[in-house]
Amino acid sequence: MFIEIRPYEKERLSVRFKAEGEDFSKILQAIKKVPNRAWIPAGYFWIIPADRNSCDTLLNNLYNEGLCRGDSGFTLKDSGLTDRKPHDVEPLTTEIIGERNNHTATDIQSILNKLEEVITAKHYSKRTMEAYSYWISRFIRENKNKNLKTLSDTEINAFVSRLAVKEKAAASSQNQALAALLFLYKNILGLTIKTPENIVRAKKPKKLPAIMTREETAKIFSLLPENDYGLLIRLLYGTGMRLMEALRLRIQDIDFGKNEITVHCGKGAKDRKTVLPVSLKFPLQKHLENVRLIHEADCKDGFGSVPLPSALAKKYPAAGKAWAWQWVFPQARRWQNKETGEQGRHHIDPSVIQRTLHEAVLKSGIPKPIGCHTFRHSFATHLLEAGYDIRTIQELLGHSDVKTTMVYTHVLNRGGLGIQSPIDRM
Repeated sequence: MFIEIRPYEKERLSVRFKAEGEDFSKILQAIKKVPNRAWIPAGYFWIIPADRNSCDTLLNNLYNEGLCRGDSGFTLKDSGLTDRKPHDVEPLTTEIIGERNNHTATDIQSILNKLEEVITAKHYSKRTMEAYSYWISRFIRENKNKNLKTLSDTEINAFVSRLAVKEKAAASSQNQALAALLFLYKNILGLTIKTPENIVRAKKPKKLPAIMTREETAKIFSLLPENDYGLLIRLLYGTGMRLMEALRLRIQDIDFGKNEITVHCGKGAKDRKTVLPVSLKFPLQKHLENVRLIHEADCKDGFGSVPLPSALAKKYPAAGKAWAWQWVFPQARRWQNKETGEQGRHHIDPSVIQRTLHEAVLKSGIPKPIGCHTFRHSFATHLLEAGYDIRTIQELLGHSDVKTTMVYTHVLNRGGLGIQSPIDRM
């Protein structure tokens, strides 16, 4: 079993691998976490960008899964640069190993295990854990000859500044890396470390959100498939929910009587209520009838359980099969728990919805950068256009500060407060 990474055309790397069973799944998931990767069916291999971040993401995931050694022969010439050519990357061939035998790797895994425990206890998201794991692992590897507890804000400053200066990292990536390292020292190592000063900050661009007109929204809707994917995208615009908030909806979160939807554990672990569009009530009810049939069939086959939040699964073992806890938008295929062997259904993968929308946008010919989050922006803007109070919109969106909501007043071309002059009504 092996993994082979070699230069490929157009500043990319090819990734080939042979593995079986659980190892195959782990390698595949590691590759799928690399941004801008692509599958080449003709050659039966993947391609990834030939830059430091992409390579680090792939190797770090393989490393954390115990699939490659910490001393693998992967090197990048002039590794501080991000715009390197394929020939600047030396080929890598690394054998799969069953367990880690490197002391540094053991230390990293111990820290990552502790990180997972703390993040779970604090109810942080899975994506936060993955991001923090990436930056912490990378920081440790770059300081592998030093004791973590002896490092100070000087090393953190150098690491974070290098992201902006040499790697041209986005401001959000730099801030994320800094947050991960501060979290490491405070919550994992139990050390008090002040926020580093004199960090070279990446400039954060100030951009107004892309907004669709009502006509553009209707055009995209007309090009969506008449299935659960299309229904979910329509729900994004009708409710102002984020994509993951909509995907994580449970049956009990929808109140058809009050025409409202409860969003649990939104951004910032906050709960809120938003509107259930009247026009989507009947399509949603018909959709749930099909979901119930799927759930009943799963239960008849001895399955039908879904993951539960926090420790509810231990407190209420049977709740996972209850109708109220089922996903509103379950995936087509059942998943299998590798530890218990139990099968169940997760919610639809976000990439499926993103791909469906992307195809509709291409067909529409609308020259705007339209993604799933664009519907949330359009929801807020169109409510402001209709004269709704900005505080009400703030609550519907779940913003902690009204200043965040105020950005939508600027896209109305009505001044900073979104006010229409009386003379314009004459």
